[in-house]
Amino acid sequence: MAITAGEFRNGLTFEMDGSAWQVVEFQHVKPGKGAAFVRTKMKNVITGAVVERSFNPTEKFPPAIVERKEMQYSYDDGDLYHFMDTESWEETLVGHDQVADNFRFVKESMICKVLSFKGKVFGVEPPMFVELQVTQTDPGFKGDTATGASKPATLETGAQIKVPLFINEGDVLKIDTRTGEYLERV
Repeated sequence: MAITAGEFRNGLTFEMDGSAWQVVEFQHVKPGKGAAFVRTKMKNVITGAVVERSFNPTEKFPPAIVERKEMQYSYDDGDLYHFMDTESWEETLVGHDQVADNFRFVKESMICKVLSFKGKVFGVEPPMFVELQVTQTDPGFKGDTATGASKPATLETGAQIKVPLFINEGDVLKIDTRTGEYLERV
Protein backbone atom coordinates (compact mmCIF):
# COMPACT_ATOMS: atom_id res chain seq x y z
CA MET A 1 0.00 0.00 0.00
CA ALA A 2 2.06 2.94 -1.26
CA ILE A 3 1.45 6.61 -0.49
CA THR A 4 1.62 9.11 -3.34
CA ALA A 5 2.99 12.61 -2.80
CA GLY A 6 -0.46 13.89 -3.79
CA GLU A 7 -1.84 12.22 -0.62
CA PHE A 8 0.60 13.98 1.76
CA ARG A 9 -0.98 15.40 4.92
CA ASN A 10 0.58 16.95 8.04
CA GLY A 11 1.86 14.24 10.41
CA LEU A 12 1.95 11.48 7.75
CA THR A 13 5.07 9.30 7.93
CA PHE A 14 6.62 7.68 4.88
CA GLU A 15 9.83 5.92 3.97
CA MET A 16 12.32 7.45 1.54
CA ASP A 17 15.98 6.52 0.95
CA GLY A 18 15.88 4.09 3.91
CA SER A 19 14.78 6.73 6.42
CA ALA A 20 11.43 7.57 7.98
CA TRP A 21 10.12 11.06 7.20
CA GLN A 22 7.18 12.94 8.68
CA VAL A 23 5.33 15.62 6.72
CA VAL A 24 5.48 18.91 8.65
CA GLU A 25 3.89 21.13 5.97
CA PHE A 26 2.76 20.55 2.42
CA GLN A 27 1.35 22.63 -0.40
CA HIS A 28 -0.12 21.49 -3.70
CA VAL A 29 1.13 23.88 -6.40
CA LYS A 30 -0.41 24.17 -9.87
CA PRO A 31 1.62 26.71 -11.83
CA GLY A 32 0.13 28.38 -14.91
CA LYS A 33 2.62 26.54 -17.08
CA GLY A 34 4.15 23.15 -16.44
CA ALA A 35 3.15 20.22 -14.27
CA ALA A 36 1.68 20.41 -10.77
CA PHE A 37 3.95 19.54 -7.83
CA VAL A 38 3.80 19.13 -4.05
CA ARG A 39 6.07 21.47 -2.04
CA THR A 40 6.85 19.67 1.21
CA LYS A 41 8.61 20.49 4.47
CA MET A 42 9.48 17.18 6.12
CA LYS A 43 11.37 15.99 9.19
CA ASN A 44 13.61 12.93 9.43
CA VAL A 45 12.16 11.14 12.47
CA ILE A 46 15.54 9.59 13.38
CA THR A 47 17.86 12.62 13.09
CA GLY A 48 15.30 15.43 13.50
CA ALA A 49 16.66 17.18 10.39
CA VAL A 50 14.05 19.29 8.58
CA VAL A 51 14.23 19.41 4.78
CA GLU A 52 12.18 21.20 2.12
CA ARG A 53 11.62 19.31 -1.13
CA SER A 54 9.24 19.27 -4.08
CA PHE A 55 7.67 16.06 -5.37
CA ASN A 56 5.73 15.02 -8.44
CA PRO A 57 2.19 14.26 -7.08
CA THR A 58 2.37 10.73 -8.57
CA GLU A 59 5.65 9.75 -6.83
CA LYS A 60 5.05 6.74 -4.57
CA PHE A 61 6.52 5.91 -1.16
CA PRO A 62 5.97 3.03 1.28
CA PRO A 63 4.39 4.06 4.60
CA ALA A 64 6.86 4.22 7.51
CA ILE A 65 5.77 2.10 10.43
CA VAL A 66 6.83 3.85 13.65
CA GLU A 67 6.47 1.62 16.71
CA ARG A 68 5.31 3.29 19.94
CA LYS A 69 5.88 0.90 22.85
CA GLU A 70 4.86 1.69 26.42
CA MET A 71 7.81 1.24 28.76
CA GLN A 72 8.59 2.18 32.34
CA TYR A 73 11.39 4.69 32.93
CA SER A 74 13.84 3.09 35.37
CA TYR A 75 16.82 5.42 35.86
CA ASP A 76 19.53 7.61 34.32
CA ASP A 77 23.07 6.26 34.65
CA GLY A 78 24.60 9.57 33.50
CA ASP A 79 25.07 8.45 29.89
CA LEU A 80 21.87 6.58 29.08
CA TYR A 81 18.24 6.45 30.20
CA HIS A 82 17.10 2.94 31.12
CA PHE A 83 13.56 1.82 30.21
CA MET A 84 11.93 -1.51 31.04
CA ASP A 85 9.31 -3.39 29.03
CA THR A 86 6.67 -4.17 31.69
CA GLU A 87 5.62 -7.35 29.84
CA SER A 88 8.95 -9.00 28.91
CA TRP A 89 11.13 -7.24 31.53
CA GLU A 90 13.62 -6.44 28.75
CA GLU A 91 15.65 -3.28 29.17
CA THR A 92 15.98 -0.64 26.46
CA LEU A 93 18.71 2.01 26.63
CA VAL A 94 18.09 5.49 25.21
CA GLY A 95 20.76 8.16 24.75
CA HIS A 96 20.34 11.63 26.24
CA ASP A 97 20.38 13.08 22.71
CA GLN A 98 17.33 10.98 21.76
CA VAL A 99 14.87 12.56 24.20
CA ALA A 100 13.11 15.89 23.78
CA ASP A 101 13.25 18.78 26.22
CA ASN A 102 9.92 17.71 27.75
CA PHE A 103 11.59 14.58 29.21
CA ARG A 104 12.62 16.84 32.13
CA PHE A 105 9.11 16.24 33.55
CA VAL A 106 9.58 12.45 33.75
CA LYS A 107 10.47 10.79 37.05
CA GLU A 108 11.48 7.21 37.77
CA SER A 109 8.77 4.53 37.30
CA MET A 110 6.63 6.70 34.96
CA ILE A 111 5.28 4.98 31.85
CA CYS A 112 6.49 6.58 28.58
CA LYS A 113 6.20 5.63 24.91
CA VAL A 114 9.54 4.60 23.39
CA LEU A 115 9.55 5.32 19.63
CA SER A 116 11.42 3.15 17.15
CA PHE A 117 11.71 2.68 13.40
CA LYS A 118 12.94 -0.72 12.13
CA GLY A 119 14.15 -1.56 15.64
CA LYS A 120 16.17 1.66 16.07
CA VAL A 121 15.01 3.80 19.01
CA PHE A 122 14.85 7.49 18.09
CA GLY A 123 12.74 9.14 20.76
CA VAL A 124 10.61 9.03 23.89
CA GLU A 125 7.12 10.49 24.40
CA PRO A 126 6.45 11.28 28.06
CA PRO A 127 2.89 11.12 29.40
CA MET A 128 0.83 14.14 28.27
CA PHE A 129 0.12 15.17 31.88
CA VAL A 130 2.24 14.48 34.96
CA GLU A 131 1.87 15.24 38.65
CA LEU A 132 5.04 16.53 40.29
CA GLN A 133 5.87 18.02 43.67
CA VAL A 134 7.36 21.51 44.06
CA THR A 135 10.76 21.21 45.81
CA GLN A 136 11.75 24.89 45.77
CA THR A 137 9.92 28.19 45.28
CA ASP A 138 9.55 31.47 47.10
CA PRO A 139 6.76 31.31 49.68
CA GLY A 140 3.30 32.50 48.67
CA PHE A 141 1.50 35.04 50.83
CA LYS A 142 -2.15 35.17 51.77
CA GLY A 143 -3.88 37.53 49.40
CA ASP A 144 -1.26 36.99 46.65
CA THR A 145 -3.79 36.68 43.85
CA ALA A 146 -2.51 39.18 41.29
CA THR A 147 -3.98 37.94 38.03
CA GLY A 148 -1.39 36.50 35.70
CA ALA A 149 1.53 37.07 38.10
CA SER A 150 3.93 34.15 38.36
CA LYS A 151 7.16 33.04 40.01
CA PRO A 152 9.73 30.33 39.24
CA ALA A 153 9.41 26.90 40.89
CA THR A 154 11.68 23.83 40.83
CA LEU A 155 9.94 20.45 40.57
CA GLU A 156 11.10 17.10 41.97
CA THR A 157 12.64 16.16 38.60
CA GLY A 158 14.77 19.33 38.62
CA ALA A 159 12.67 21.02 35.92
CA GLN A 160 11.90 24.70 36.40
CA ILE A 161 8.54 26.23 35.45
CA LYS A 162 6.51 29.37 36.13
CA VAL A 163 3.70 28.98 38.67
CA PRO A 164 1.08 31.30 40.20
CA LEU A 165 2.09 33.21 43.34
CA PHE A 166 -0.06 31.07 45.71
CA ILE A 167 1.92 27.84 45.02
CA ASN A 168 4.14 26.68 47.90
CA GLU A 169 6.93 24.13 48.39
CA GLY A 170 5.45 20.66 48.83
CA ASP A 171 2.43 21.34 46.60
CA VAL A 172 1.77 18.69 43.96
CA LEU A 173 1.05 20.20 40.54
CA LYS A 174 -0.42 18.86 37.31
CA ILE A 175 1.87 19.79 34.38
CA ASP A 176 1.23 19.61 30.62
CA THR A 177 4.48 18.08 29.27
CA ARG A 178 3.82 19.36 25.72
CA THR A 179 3.94 23.03 26.80
CA GLY A 180 5.64 22.81 30.20
CA GLU A 181 2.76 24.78 31.73
CA TYR A 182 1.28 24.47 35.19
CA LEU A 183 -2.37 23.38 34.93
CA GLU A 184 -3.64 22.98 38.49
CA ARG A 185 -2.79 22.08 42.05
CA VAL A 186 -3.59 18.43 42.86
